[in-house]
Amino acid sequence: MDLSFNRLNMKNSVEHPRRKSREAVMMALYALEIHNNVNDKSETGPLPSASILDDILSRKSFDDDQKKYIESLFNLSVKNKVKCEEEIKSRLNNWEFDRVALIDRILLTLAICEIHFLDEIPPKVSISEAIELAKEYSTSESSGFVNGVLDKIYQSRNESINA
Repeated sequence: MDLSFNRLNMKNSVEHPRRKSREAVMMALYALEIHNNVNDKSETGPLPSASILDDILSRKSFDDDQKKYIESLFNLSVKNKVKCEEEIKSRLNNWEFDRVALIDRILLTLAICEIHFLDEIPPKVSISEAIELAKEYSTSESSGFVNGVLDKIYQSRNESINA
């Protein structure tokens, strides 16, 4: 009996719907980045983000609340990408932004959007979720990196709120 398969099924059966939604947004943003980077060198132009989102939504079954959340977080992330990247860049010590793994940049962008624009999500939940997704989808060092950057953003946000 393959125990890893059973663990995988157990993990998916208890996975929180928001985690599944964040994973979907992460995948859609990754697909958008890869497609746009490849097409920067071609004449076809960028793929509309709506078609990528539609494709991701059609691959798994999501309830209406999940679809609404996915669309909201995806659109916020696309719309605020430059602002989020500036926040990330301002918190990198002795590290070039271009050297940050793409998946880490995407996870940071997702969490920053949740922290700044989705008041119903507690910032600590956004940070924790980004760390867990980094553990699952990125390098062994990524969770610590994501935690460090998001912690600095969270502290700055709290300082500006309390000022």
